[in-house]
Amino acid sequence: MRYFAAFASFFGAAAAVVLLAQTAPPNAAGISTGHIHLVVQDPAAMQKVWVDVLGGKPETAGPLTMVKYPNVFVIMTGGATAADREGTDGSVINHVGFSVKSYAATKAKAEAAGLAVRELTPNQQAFVTFPGKVTVEIQEDPTIASDTEFTHFHLSVPDPNAAREWYIKTFGGEEGQRRKGVKGAKIPGGFVDFLSSVPRGGRGGKADDGPPPSPPAASKGRVVDHIGFEVKDLKAFTDHLIADGQKMDMAYTDATSKMGLKIAFFTDPNGTYIELTEGLSAK
Repeated sequence: MRYFAAFASFFGAAAAVVLLAQTAPPNAAGISTGHIHLVVQDPAAMQKVWVDVLGGKPETAGPLTMVKYPNVFVIMTGGATAADREGTDGSVINHVGFSVKSYAATKAKAEAAGLAVRELTPNQQAFVTFPGKVTVEIQEDPTIASDTEFTHFHLSVPDPNAAREWYIKTFGGEEGQRRKGVKGAKIPGGFVDFLSSVPRGGRGGKADDGPPPSPPAASKGRVVDHIGFEVKDLKAFTDHLIADGQKMDMAYTDATSKMGLKIAFFTDPNGTYIELTEGLSAK
């Protein structure tokens, strides 16, 4: 009860703003992408960097600070648990990705903000290290309607094929390719893509001797604490998850009277902390 009271207080102050966020029309399973949640010591400073570099619409309400982009919003919160969190390096959430209308303009903004830019494809694609050591991929797509558009969550997992199948089954996704050669789970609003956390082996393609590498760290407790999906009928969806043997970290809760949302939390097989919401798409 104490946990729920704190949770309700946190979200209740912010509900009016959160509900303005736009989510993509859901798939046949009633699912679409929702949000990226960062826990940082200075949410306002983090918000400014995201707006300065990637644009978006900034909003604040009580303890909640956010930036809205097409099909997703990025939430920044602080608090006592924000200190000493690690970034995306070594986490199951390896990075998040956005398309940008102008790579050159976005790169210039990132460098002006003092962020490290590691170019992957000359004049087209790069990793940008945001405060908190959060890796954000940018890739130019001049056809997008806005300056910036969310494209994907990129997870680091021991078995990409198994992880992809789990997301397709769990969220009613489809196998697709955001770019050639990268198979992911396509969910309205973006993709969940996968990197192998297992080294390819030593010289000549032979496996190295020694113990297998440790799996990436779970996301909960990191700067990128969790990712979110919007669900059309959350009660039915969580009932289905439980029937399939899924353990819930926070059971389905109808908090409509307090925050205009129905909510739940659970963790995927590789340690990605996931929030489920119902109510964002109707606001």
